[in-house]
Amino acid sequence: MDYRELEGGREFVARLEHGRDWREQIEAFAAGEGIDAAFYLGLGAVQDATVYFYDQTEQEYYPETFDEPLEVTSCVGNVSHLDGERFAHTHVTLSREDGTVLGGHLDAATTFAGELYVREFDAHLEREHDETTDLDLWPL
Repeated sequence: MDYRELEGGREFVARLEHGRDWREQIEAFAAGEGIDAAFYLGLGAVQDATVYFYDQTEQEYYPETFDEPLEVTSCVGNVSHLDGERFAHTHVTLSREDGTVLGGHLDAATTFAGELYVREFDAHLEREHDETTDLDLWPL
């Protein structure tokens, strides 16, 4: 395991705007506050969602789009940089009206309502390509 000790910075609570993209709002917030590395937790509801599943054998993302109202029962993620831009690496668990759940890597979702807790780190984290997984990971 590679690791790096970080000092904690500012902490925020935020309410996401209705009708805007969930992940895009996190990236815009991080850019506006000058956040280069952070961890966040969230919950709420979305009107639709595109979630990716990463096939480890094929090393390819496969999207699934859900055009229905969904509860965000759990959202976890981190902010770092990818190709020089802030990137909100976001995973979600979403529930349907009947209580069934789905989840994965959130690409996009139209926010109905959302609340976040964000913890900034006093660091700059830039993702780099990892040959083994074919993913962009932190080089610690």
